[in-house]
Amino acid sequence: MKTYDADLIIVGGGLVGAALALALKNTSLSIILLEGREPVLDFDLASWDQRVYAISRASRKLLTQIGAWDRVRAERLSPITAMKIRGDEANAKLEFNALESGVDELAYIVENRELQRALWLALADSPNVQIITPAEPESLQIDHSGATLTLNNQRELHARLVIGADGANSWVRRQMNIEASSKPYEQFGVVANFACEKPHYGAAQQWFKTDGILAWLPLPEQASFSQNQMSMVWSCNEARKNELLGLDAAQLAAIVAQAGGKALGELKLVTPPAAFPLKLTQIQTCVKTRIALVGDAAHTVHPLAGQGVNLGFGDVAELAQLLRNTHPERIGDLLVLRRYERARRESVLLMQTVCDGLQKLFNNQNSILKSLRNIGLGFTDSLPWIKRQLIRHAMDS
Repeated sequence: MKTYDADLIIVGGGLVGAALALALKNTSLSIILLEGREPVLDFDLASWDQRVYAISRASRKLLTQIGAWDRVRAERLSPITAMKIRGDEANAKLEFNALESGVDELAYIVENRELQRALWLALADSPNVQIITPAEPESLQIDHSGATLTLNNQRELHARLVIGADGANSWVRRQMNIEASSKPYEQFGVVANFACEKPHYGAAQQWFKTDGILAWLPLPEQASFSQNQMSMVWSCNEARKNELLGLDAAQLAAIVAQAGGKALGELKLVTPPAAFPLKLTQIQTCVKTRIALVGDAAHTVHPLAGQGVNLGFGDVAELAQLLRNTHPERIGDLLVLRRYERARRESVLLMQTVCDGLQKLFNNQNSILKSLRNIGLGFTDSLPWIKRQLIRHAMDS
């Protein structure tokens, strides 16, 4: 009889991989979570992570159910109470308000490292989850009875199912020869955090410009600063990226303040800038016999809508429910895993199509398209029922 080290192995202990392990806490399934390096759980509270996420209502519900949300420190959370979108003409605007939508907040801003910390603290209370870190996988073999994953120290692990939660350049995906169609946007996301002269009142702001998309996301007020703070994401071409990264702190703060029409007054750099390339990743299948992909391993989207991590948490909710309701001996069956793939296909495709379409529309210099997109923002802003539908879809994604 085949013996297994675990029912399933999750490769990647980032936000999505850790959330999946937690979602299967207290089930009959035994789990091994592999992570290249253990996350830092103790960090300087006066500093801020360059990477922040807008956590939707649906993602917050999942994180609450799996015991992670209550471990996020309240002082590291900032609710988004309004969303202000501007085109590249003065009258092109679209605004969403939480109260008008019948909710207290549209989303929550939280740092990557704070959410990672909360997930790993919750994992410490998960008796059916074994964490191996540092761990580097070296090979993966699949046969009719299971999967064999070999680490670079030659340790072999046997499981019924392997989950790839290992990011956009997924090792699991490459091992299984799952082809990924990658479309570079020829843009970079430049991120940095700033202290602000004026309060943001929980409003996120976004400008669709001819040279890129600029977003300001509210961060919570800290006692160590007299001002509020915000996190910037500037999706721009390589020339603009190089320009921004080459500026000193004062110059960068002045350029970013000016680009946002000084909506928050003068700015002061808090966290140095960093940049990452933007691309669309699509795959024909996210499952094979004894293999399933989640999160960025299965899909990436343009960050203009801030939905990348929420799509990953959607994967977690769907796959965890399927695995909980499946006999352990069948969790690696292709027919079972295809149910997960079918359930996620529409949501993922819709978000990728919308974000890709908006990126093309607002990254186009055609004068006719420029007029149409600006008119479209204003027209949508004048239709409250459409606005309510849009924001509710975003909150529940």
